[in-house]
Amino acid sequence: MKILSLIPPMTQLNTPYPSTAYLTGFLRSRGFDAAQEDLALALVLGFFTPSGLQEIKEQAVQLPEENRSASVNFFLDYFADYQSTIALAIAFLQGRDSTLAHRINSRALLPEGPRFASLDAYDEEEGGDSLAWAFGALGSQDRARHLATLYLNDLSDVLRDAVDERFEFVRYAESLAGSQPTFTPLADALAASPTLMDLHLQELTKSSIEKHQPGLVLLSVPFPGAMYAALRIAQTIKQDYPAIKIGLGGGYVNTELRELTDPRIFDFVDFITLDSGERPLLALLEHLNGKRSAERLVRTFIRTASNEVRYINWQEPDIPFEEVGTATWDGLPLNSYLSLLD
Repeated sequence: MKILSLIPPMTQLNTPYPSTAYLTGFLRSRGFDAAQEDLALALVLGFFTPSGLQEIKEQAVQLPEENRSASVNFFLDYFADYQSTIALAIAFLQGRDSTLAHRINSRALLPEGPRFASLDAYDEEEGGDSLAWAFGALGSQDRARHLATLYLNDLSDVLRDAVDERFEFVRYAESLAGSQPTFTPLADALAASPTLMDLHLQELTKSSIEKHQPGLVLLSVPFPGAMYAALRIAQTIKQDYPAIKIGLGGGYVNTELRELTDPRIFDFVDFITLDSGERPLLALLEHLNGKRSAERLVRTFIRTASNEVRYINWQEPDIPFEEVGTATWDGLPLNSYLSLLD
C-alpha cells in the first residue's frame, strides 16, 4: 500500500512545513512506499502565473464597481503590468534570478498597489529613500525581497477580495475551524458551491492522487487555517476515489479534537490520530493490511457502524526517538518556495 502525506493550504510558503517530511522519512525507514506533496505551495503558485492572474481578473471584473476594494481596482487598472512581471517576481523570490534585485529596487519594475503605502511613513526628508533605515546600502537583496513581498501581498489581497474572502497567505478559512464549538460551520462551508480557490485545490488533489495512486492519504493539519482545505481535499478524494482511506492528524487536531463527539467529520476522513504519529500510524497500517483489529488501534478516533464516534487507545509504547528515522524532503519542490520578507 502506498502512503501519500499532504500539506494542505495554508501553511508557510518560505519553507516546507516539516510534519510530512518526518512522517515520510519514518515510513520509508520501516520499508513502506511513502510520498509527500505540498498543496499549499502549489495552490499559491498556481495563481501567481500569467494565466492564474487572468483567472483572478475574470472574477474581479464580475464584482460591481461599488463593491471593489482599492486592491481590486488597482489590480484591474494595472493588470497588464502585473501579468508581465509576475513570473519575474516569483523567479526572484525563489532564488532563480538574483540579478533582478537592482531592477526591483529601482521601484520602476513592479506595480505598487495599496500595500506599498506603508513605505510612505519612512520617507527620508532629504534622500527620499523610504527603505534606507531598514536595509542601508548593503541590503539590496533583502530590500528587493521586501518590495517583491509587498507586491505579492497586494495580489493576496485581490485573491481575498475578488476570489475567496477566506484566503490569506498563511491561513485559509481559519475562522471556520478556530475554537468552534460545533462542526456545523465547516460542514456548511464544505456543502457550499466551491470557489475558484476550491476548484484549484480540487484539481491539485486529483493530480496528486493520479500521480501517486495511494491506498492511504495522510492529511497533516498544524493550524486552524489548514483545516478547511484539508477537508476539501478529503471531500474530493471521497467523491472521486472512494476506495482510498484517509487519516487526519497534526497540531490542530491534537489540541482541538481531543474531545471529538460529532460523527460528521467522518463523512470526509476515516481515521483521526492524536499526538506523536508514528505508533498510531503503524497500528493503522497493520489494521488496513488485515494484521490488527480495530480494537487495537492506538490513539485513534473512528466512526462506528451505529454512527457514533469512538476513541481507541490500545496501550503500546511510543517509538523511541532513535528509531523514528530521518526526515526526507524528497518530493517537495525545495527550489520553489518563496523567500518572503515582510
